[in-house]
Amino acid sequence: MADYIYTMELRLSPDQLKGVSLVQDVTRAAGMNLYLTGGAIRDIISGGTIRDLDFTVQGNPLKLQKDLEKAGAKITAVDEDARTIFISLPGNARAEISMARTEVHEKTGKPPLVSPATIHEDLRRRDFTVNAMALSLNEGSRGLLLDPFNGVADIEAKLIRILHNYSFLEDPSRLIRATRFCARFHWPLEERTQARYDAAKEGKYIDHILRTSIGHEIAALAHEDDPLHVVKMLEKEGWLEVLHAHWTSAKADSNGLTALMKTRQQMVDLGYAPDAGPAVMYFLTARLSEKDISDLQRLIPRKDLVEAWRDIEDHAKELAKRLMGKEAATPSRTWTLLSSARPEMVLFLAVTAKQQSVEQKIKNYLTKWRQVQQKLPLPEMTELLITPQLPIYPKLAHDVFMLLLDGKLRSRTETLKYLKPFAPPPPPPPPAPRRGRAAKAAAEAAAAAGAAGKLAGKPGPKGKKAKGPIPVAVPAPAAPVAKPAPPVKVAAKAPEKAKPAQKSEKKPVTKPVKSARKPARSAKPAKKKKH
Repeated sequence: MADYIYTMELRLSPDQLKGVSLVQDVTRAAGMNLYLTGGAIRDIISGGTIRDLDFTVQGNPLKLQKDLEKAGAKITAVDEDARTIFISLPGNARAEISMARTEVHEKTGKPPLVSPATIHEDLRRRDFTVNAMALSLNEGSRGLLLDPFNGVADIEAKLIRILHNYSFLEDPSRLIRATRFCARFHWPLEERTQARYDAAKEGKYIDHILRTSIGHEIAALAHEDDPLHVVKMLEKEGWLEVLHAHWTSAKADSNGLTALMKTRQQMVDLGYAPDAGPAVMYFLTARLSEKDISDLQRLIPRKDLVEAWRDIEDHAKELAKRLMGKEAATPSRTWTLLSSARPEMVLFLAVTAKQQSVEQKIKNYLTKWRQVQQKLPLPEMTELLITPQLPIYPKLAHDVFMLLLDGKLRSRTETLKYLKPFAPPPPPPPPAPRRGRAAKAAAEAAAAAGAAGKLAGKPGPKGKKAKGPIPVAVPAPAAPVAKPAPPVKVAAKAPEKAKPAQKSEKKPVTKPVKSARKPARSAKPAKKKKH
């Protein structure tokens, strides 16, 4: 069985992973079962861009609003009829939490009757097989994939398939969604689905689309990877005029959209995560009248997207004004200003800036000045013990980078000269190892043996040196039992008593073998005298 939790952790961004953990903690504390569902599962398995996170809980998510806000999430919209809340997670990750529900469509064009249900019943009311999957995030079944309609097989086959024959009749907005998915993934409709699609189009089911569904489809365009291509496909099928009667692909700024998506990818490669949605909507509706734009904005349920779209020009003008003032008089000040600005504003201003100086500063911020960071002498800093473990390292590295940007440090030599005063002193030598009792006794025994050897090598009373050392038994280091003390005492007492030489000859110390042979030689001539 595939490890979908590992795949999820591999595919989600760090901010999205933190958002999953946040929602898990809140729902677990509330005693609700949590599942990752819909498009998030589809994109994780297919390898597509994961635009937002869709959660489903077995319970009422409206009760979680206060707990989510305490945990750091921001509530952006609430759909009380469908029991759905739209949230913005820390790090600009978008998500929605829905109640597991069933929907009964009594009449086309009327909102469905919603009632709580299990996760399995919730999957049956969805639009396409590739969206009717759920990944359990609960302790007892974490990582279990629920796929009752074999959506994984359709992902592998790259097909869009409806769940039942009445899918487009129950919810006509699925016609627009099917076209959008075909344009995004470049997947065709499954044969039976294509037949039902054509019948629904001919039967003008789209006339019964709900106003709230139109708003969701408009908002979905803001987060497409190639929004202009999707808009053209919707226009070809006749669905764009359903979203707004005056909206056409000719009303979009195609050059601006191309530049925007190119710059967005550049910022993503640099580690930024700008929300391009407001800027995309700005360019898609660039040639629409203000009234038409206001009508579109009133339909969108996510008010955070609408507010960002409305204010994007004013915020961009304010940032451009700051970039032309004293606040950005030097490269280092410009870097600081752009680093603190919202990535969405930097993205939008990079495409729409009319002042050449502003355009050049943003271009340097995204390209040229990044290369200056590579001039930091990291190997030499390591030799100076200036490493990331040092408390002052972040500030010191930032200060050096700012000086390099402004040209106040022009070479590696100057940089090292600036860094040397901040180098910490070398660490003290390690303390001597402490010896145990056995090692201490062995050392004392060795010292005693050395003293005995010195005494054995001293000249005797007659000035003659002893020919051999006193045999001394050196004990093993682990068992210091036998001590060579008696031999040492005998050798030391001989010169103190100062006895005559004759007695010292009878008891030689250094020649025990020769003294034993002398009586045998003196006994032979005594026997000859008796005869």
